[in-house]
Amino acid sequence: MIKGVMFDFSGTLFRIESAAQWLRAVATETGLDVPEGELDACVSRLEEFGAQPGGVPPRTVPPHLEALWRERDLTAERHRAAFTALTREAMLPAADLAEALYERSQVSGAWLPYPDTEETLRALRGRGIPVAVVSNIGWDMRPVFCDHGVDDLVDAYFLSFERGVKKPDPRIFQMACDRLGVAPGDALMVGDEPVADVGAATLGCRVHLVDPVPVDQRPGALAEVLQFL
Repeated sequence: MIKGVMFDFSGTLFRIESAAQWLRAVATETGLDVPEGELDACVSRLEEFGAQPGGVPPRTVPPHLEALWRERDLTAERHRAAFTALTREAMLPAADLAEALYERSQVSGAWLPYPDTEETLRALRGRGIPVAVVSNIGWDMRPVFCDHGVDDLVDAYFLSFERGVKKPDPRIFQMACDRLGVAPGDALMVGDEPVADVGAATLGCRVHLVDPVPVDQRPGALAEVLQFL
């Protein structure tokens, strides 16, 4: 019987805006006038290098950034350094766009909850099931939950950069289970990453994976969590 649920953040409960929206928003904010064709080319390069936090994974990581990329979620400094470095590899039209884009990735308006995020979290709260967010991340996204009105539906956050350990290391899942007051065998981990999130299974947790597609393409995958209760 499931007595506690852990959720991943990006690609599970929320999804960041598209890379095109991300770049266009920053170009507008900074007053940068870039021809539409060049913007499209920049978007393609940003996606190739996976430079958008929460966006598509990189198809290419330059060798000199591989170690930093592997460790990006362990500290806030490494996270910023990794993503701004990948952004610079994309050869954008202005050097200061790397920092501006990184800052944009932490703005609540850049993140959208999946259509069934709130209803699923409310259903769990209504049944007395405690909830934790367990995320590999390098910044504090609690304000995103607050600004979207769902922060009162999460009991605890276990963020890799705060804990110094990241998924799939079972220690971070054990921390969450301990905080929720449930045995791993009575916990469910809901995420979108087959390696990182399935790490919970080594403790005996149930795991449910969802597809990290844009929010308009996934209306009801989270509601399936209720079938485990």
